[in-house]
Amino acid sequence: MKIKELPIEFEFNGQKEYIYPSLIIWNSELTLVDTGYPDFLPLIKKEILKNGYEMKDVKNIIITHYDDDHIGSLYDFKETYPWINIIASEIESKYISGEQESERLVQAKEMLVNMPEEEKEFGEWFVGELEKLKHVSIDEKVKDGDTILDNQCEIVSTPGHTSGHISLYFPNLKSVITGDAGVNENNELVVANPHFCLDISNAKESLNKIKNLQAEHYYCYHGGKYCL
Repeated sequence: MKIKELPIEFEFNGQKEYIYPSLIIWNSELTLVDTGYPDFLPLIKKEILKNGYEMKDVKNIIITHYDDDHIGSLYDFKETYPWINIIASEIESKYISGEQESERLVQAKEMLVNMPEEEKEFGEWFVGELEKLKHVSIDEKVKDGDTILDNQCEIVSTPGHTSGHISLYFPNLKSVITGDAGVNENNELVVANPHFCLDISNAKESLNKIKNLQAEHYYCYHGGKYCL
């Protein structure tokens, strides 16, 4: 088994930005972790092909949590490659499938009410982007301590950024895929965007939880790979 990060370059507000979805390679089968913003399928596909793999071998997509930069292209992936097995936590599954309005959308609407006038245009845009996200049914719901991928990957519940956030621990690789439980900021593993954390106290506990796994490699969606 091995993990490859897929650096995805894009422009936002005139600035160059990156995200780093992870690709897990196991027994010639591929598992993608998170799918970028809406319309990012071509960018992610390009990186997968560039690494010498084929889309027909993508068997699973794991979603760490419901945020538009992580689930934005999930619907497109499932429509284009219907055999892909979608995996998410039991909590996040409700939001991804549309059974329940997402915590992030509830938060964004609440923040909009008290937002300064000069920020309201962005706030309204953000709410609109969340409302446009297409719902996808989850094929496999997981919880803390479950193992997947032939028991090579352990699900680690890491709430705080969102309540159902999960990270992925690979004991044999001494590696963690963090989602937004931790980001690589100036070569330091820190809490992701505290302003948007639904529970900052839980987020700090979750960061400590993955640090205490004493992995050697942390694959961060924001900031890229962090190595001890």
